[in-house]
Amino acid sequence: MLNKIETKELNLYYGEKHALKDVSLNIAEKSITAFIGPSGCGKSTFLKVLNRMQDYVDGVKIDGQVLLDDEDIFGQGVDTTLLRKKVGMVFQQPNPFPMSIYDNVAYGPRIHGIKNKKQLDEIVEKSLKAAALYEEVSDRLHTSALGLSGGQQQRLCIARCLAVEPEVILLDEPTSALDPISTLKIEELLMELKDKYTIAIVTHNMQQASRIADYTAFFLVGEMVEYGKTDKIFTFPEDKRTEDYITGRFG
Repeated sequence: MLNKIETKELNLYYGEKHALKDVSLNIAEKSITAFIGPSGCGKSTFLKVLNRMQDYVDGVKIDGQVLLDDEDIFGQGVDTTLLRKKVGMVFQQPNPFPMSIYDNVAYGPRIHGIKNKKQLDEIVEKSLKAAALYEEVSDRLHTSALGLSGGQQQRLCIARCLAVEPEVILLDEPTSALDPISTLKIEELLMELKDKYTIAIVTHNMQQASRIADYTAFFLVGEMVEYGKTDKIFTFPEDKRTEDYITGRFG
């Protein structure tokens, strides 16, 4: 198993609040890793550290290491724009830009200097196909993305993420606002995408973690309690707190 991301004794503080406590975790390349745990346990905070989204929050202090391909993302001279190109993010609520479907997907490549229309056309088509959306929208690429259904909007956000050719995709509860059919489509999509990308997903839905994740980490009050292969975590958890959470005794 090759590790794409490795965290070492990662601590994060919001002012006085110790939100992540000594989290050491490896995320395997070209696999799906799920972070589970009750609300407020630190799983989304941990996810956002992985592409330095916490840089935008005042009063945050971080120590420890986050290594991407063995390079510390907090090292001197790290270009966060390039980091976020490599490590894309999809949020809980679909957040398409108020522009056409085409322009949503072309947005990132344009920012990174691609202006050639033929090249942009190819990127848009390829990204929408990879996000299993192209067939549904190919005849209305120049209409507003806001006219899409919630599930389509979320797949558009995944296409927008894929358009800049990331290596890692972070997803923060990407299906919590969606109906069961849209949720299933996104899960099937993620299972296909892991052949090419390293995927980390925060989910409050344990069935989802057990269905799609190769590895699962259980967080509780800022601590990573247990981490391992998903079937082992769900069948033979080593820590009683993991077992209690999985069997629904709390959370």
